[in-house]
Amino acid sequence: MSAVEDEQLDEQDVITQEHLDTEQNLTFIMADEEYGVDILAVQEIRGWESATPVPNSPCHIKGVINLRGTIVPIMDLRQRFGLPAIEYGDETVVVVLKVKIGRNQRVMGIIVDAISDVYDVPTEKIKTTGLGDNINARFIRGLVSVEKGMVILLELEKLLTIED
Repeated sequence: MSAVEDEQLDEQDVITQEHLDTEQNLTFIMADEEYGVDILAVQEIRGWESATPVPNSPCHIKGVINLRGTIVPIMDLRQRFGLPAIEYGDETVVVVLKVKIGRNQRVMGIIVDAISDVYDVPTEKIKTTGLGDNINARFIRGLVSVEKGMVILLELEKLLTIED
């Protein structure tokens, strides 16, 4: 092999390695903060529509919707995080997520204020929060800096449990 071919192969290895060490995150806005979830977990994004209430469910569960034959619980993420409630508007969306939890798959919708962006995040740039015992810290996988500021990456397996 020539030196040029070796160099081209090395560049391809670097590109492949960089691709392996990044992940894409869908970000959304809630209470003027930007949050992100792994885009591979996003099944779809829907405009807000009322959900059928379920008696005796936690206050952050707004009810369920029928999504092409699948019953999907809908969680108000603001209430889950103890943030002030707002009236749902035109930008309010439901992000339907599908996550493997143990041996099971869980499908759940989260109500957020608005969709923001999709970022390619290098995994080595994800930093821990340092929040320790904060009750909401268990839902946070890490923080990452982007051109607009900081994005809080969510730990979906813990977030998508219905229990408090």
